[in-house]
Amino acid sequence: MDGRLHDTIPSGFVPGRYGIDAYGNGGFRFADMSHRGSVLMLPSGIRAWHAADAGGIDLAGLRPVIAESERIELLLVGTGLDIVPLPESLRRRLKDSGIGLDVMQTGAAARTYNILLGENRKVAAALIAVA
Repeated sequence: MDGRLHDTIPSGFVPGRYGIDAYGNGGFRFADMSHRGSVLMLPSGIRAWHAADAGGIDLAGLRPVIAESERIELLLVGTGLDIVPLPESLRRRLKDSGIGLDVMQTGAAARTYNILLGENRKVAAALIAVA
């Protein structure tokens, strides 16, 4: 991605399902837009996400995921450059909502999300931006 990355998610939300065109430089490119910071890729659309690192992943930040649990079978969580396990209480809450979970590096999560989206799977992603 080029150095001209800007937060272009109007009101923090872009409706619709989009693949990730690029990631890095502190953000993501999708739907002919760029966004600086982390994102939630949901069936309803893309949301800006407050988590700046794996320690910032909490239930409050994942409430939009749980709210769409009827439309999500698998949540891919990109925890940055390193794989960081989520707390058991958060894992349990997602499981109780019927959402499977796979935690991996952000790059792997973005690529996996694109593949599963292309297969029209019920997938969502919570991706922490990487440099």
